Amino acid sequence: MNNWFKRNGIHFAIIAIFFGICFFYLTPSFQGKTFAQNDVTRAQSTQKEIMDYRAKDTTILWTNQVLGGMPTFQLWASYPYNVTTEIFRYVKAVFPDPVAILLILMCGAYFLFCVLKLNPWLAAAGAVAVAFSSYNIIYMVAGHTNQAYAIAFFAPIIAGILLTLRGNYLTGASLTALFLALEIRSNHIQMTYYLLIAIIILVIVELFNAVKTKTTASFLKSLAYLAAATVLALAVNASILWSTYEYGKESIRGQSNLTQHTTEPSNGVTKDYAYEFSEGVGEVFTILVPNVYGGGGLTPLIDDSHITKALTDNGVAPDQAQQFAQQMSSTYYWGEKTFTEGPWYFGAAICLLFVFGLIIVKDRIKWWLLGTVVLAILLSFGRNWPLVSDLFFNYFPLYNKFRAVESILVIASLCFPILAFLAIKEVINAKDKAPLFKKLLLAFYIVGGLTLIICLVPGLFFSFKSSNHQAIVDQLTQAFRGNSGAASSVANALVQDRESLARSDAFRSLLFIVIAFGLLWAFIKQKINVTVLSVAFLLITLIDMWQVDKRYLNENSYRDAQEMGPPQPRQVDQFVLRDQDPDFRVIDLSQDLLKDGYSPFFYKSIGGYSAARLKRYDELIQTQFAKSVNHDVLDMLNTKYIISQDPKTQQVAMQRNNTACGNVWFVKSIKYADNADQEMQAITTFDPKNVAIVDKQYRGLIDEKHLAIDTSATITLTHYNPDHMVYQSGSTTSQIAVFSEIYYNKGWKMLIDGKEQPYFRADYVLRAAQIPVGNHKIEFIFHPASYYTGEGISLVASILLVLGLGGAGYAESKKKKVEEVKKG
Repeated sequence: MNNWFKRNGIHFAIIAIFFGICFFYLTPSFQGKTFAQNDVTRAQSTQKEIMDYRAKDTTILWTNQVLGGMPTFQLWASYPYNVTTEIFRYVKAVFPDPVAILLILMCGAYFLFCVLKLNPWLAAAGAVAVAFSSYNIIYMVAGHTNQAYAIAFFAPIIAGILLTLRGNYLTGASLTALFLALEIRSNHIQMTYYLLIAIIILVIVELFNAVKTKTTASFLKSLAYLAAATVLALAVNASILWSTYEYGKESIRGQSNLTQHTTEPSNGVTKDYAYEFSEGVGEVFTILVPNVYGGGGLTPLIDDSHITKALTDNGVAPDQAQQFAQQMSSTYYWGEKTFTEGPWYFGAAICLLFVFGLIIVKDRIKWWLLGTVVLAILLSFGRNWPLVSDLFFNYFPLYNKFRAVESILVIASLCFPILAFLAIKEVINAKDKAPLFKKLLLAFYIVGGLTLIICLVPGLFFSFKSSNHQAIVDQLTQAFRGNSGAASSVANALVQDRESLARSDAFRSLLFIVIAFGLLWAFIKQKINVTVLSVAFLLITLIDMWQVDKRYLNENSYRDAQEMGPPQPRQVDQFVLRDQDPDFRVIDLSQDLLKDGYSPFFYKSIGGYSAARLKRYDELIQTQFAKSVNHDVLDMLNTKYIISQDPKTQQVAMQRNNTACGNVWFVKSIKYADNADQEMQAITTFDPKNVAIVDKQYRGLIDEKHLAIDTSATITLTHYNPDHMVYQSGSTTSQIAVFSEIYYNKGWKMLIDGKEQPYFRADYVLRAAQIPVGNHKIEFIFHPASYYTGEGISLVASILLVLGLGGAGYAESKKKKVEEVKKG
């Protein structure tokens, strides 16, 4: 045991350093503060009902709090039989977010660099470069926690795969299964998909090498172990994957129901939606010079701003000029995206080393890294270079399910540091170092020269004018009451400020490039040793990335925990909350219905936000609420209160909707529709209290011969639980009941007096059923097999995973003892 600690002491020391970095970088997190994250607040609103029941030790898989009603699989769900759930729980109990994320990022990358056989200090430098890549930090600040966790497991998964490919089959496969299971449990399929693209390229490169070197047998054996690891990781996450797959087909990622008067694709999201956040072709330079495109929306006003001077020159008082200039700094970003939180910055020294690595690294892994980087960059361009993006969007499975295509650059942000530090390893291991200097000089001329040009003549490559530059000029002309000369001078000053930002950061990047070049020169000339070189790169990488990342995660990013609680209810909200009815809806027209992160905090809302909302419900909102609010649809959704805002005074008012249909009701007649288009058209104007619009596919579930109007018939909601709704009916004839609950047939079953009976869809999105004569107890129970059976599979697979890890650990220990005996 003492020998084990002695052998691994350096690793423990470096992990302790990582923890120290987390402590000093994220100090307020240890003080109980949290980020001011709009996305987190919005997520909390969708989880309101879920967490209310969780506080009562009850798990629900359906919530009516948001978007009329939907499964909780992509909002929040418990997966207690999944071993990775416990791992996450323990990690988060010890380390607050985002400390846990940053620590996993560094430790996971460190493990990868150790597998690549870098010395510990150089591996630590690589880990810092990976972890502090700007968008890892930006995702944390924005509250994209699942996405950040998914990215954090990229490096250790690659490490496990490389171990397996190198012949360490059991250990490599076991670790691959563990980290892949954690990756999937992070529940950000888009990030996992991008990782899969990188892995496919790696396998192709390895296959080519296996054929070339005639080692296909060992390669196929590695693939068999990796295939088993993948199956095990999938099985560990059976419940989450099965539920997500099943639900995905019914979500906005699934097939469209409408065929007429719609621009929706037949399957997947629209191309405009997918390409909404596309990287500009020129913006790729931000990986070297972060502010070359103006930074992000929070870039502060630069010192000695040209905008301020231009305003004062045009007669604006200094205080007002400073204030107006500060507002205009939000337009420093001049790229192709609607807005951005910041640039994709990989590190100036890392860029130099990456190019150097392309020149000197002999390992075949270089071709995997280069191919992955090139593809990731091309796909990140989206609509700005559709040649490659459209090919993937139109023909590659699942690619059209995702948006924000620029986020594929997370793969490149991992590949850049890997090749960069492999280049340093190549220099360290080279017996004859003299020839390397010429190659280093070539890389320095390429990267340093490009940076120098941006320093001296930035206008040579960049215009610093956004595509909406003329619109800014027009707005300024209005502000200056038609004085176009003053408007043009201020607009030109904005361009000059953007140039200043680019020059300043280019000079900064050049400084780090020169330092990196100097360190390698000193090592090649034998003026410093390996340890000094490695520790020096650890320091300059940390300083470089720390400084840039502090622009996006700093003291101003934090709020006291009590400040980040739910919003306070308005007077109208307080009035609505007095209503004791357990199940009614509210529409808040003062909010954007499909981005509403406010209303679900207080009541069951027509609106809300979810990137995986139900397709039918989305179609209903987009069609029936696009131009004006369809009151008949409000009635059928049991919308009891309507909140509106005066566009002039911004005052919020509330009115009660007295025609709301209630929780459930009997209709007098049925009108059949041939398809979804007819069904949608029929509910545009109809009487939901008396007529049900039903797709003809459900005609066989209705016994029309025994239907008759009974004016004394009653049906009421007697028990409310989102997963278990109970009703009581009484009638002298068979009736058609419409339930103001969202239809979803993947797990809901209806019982009448304890026996399962069929139900169907009515009014495009609601549940309906034929209720027999007499007094009956009607129950709707949500019990999806995808979750409950999936949890059983997860439990078995989790046990196998633990046994596999234990077996691998035992085998490694035994192998170490044999090696020690041989040495002894």
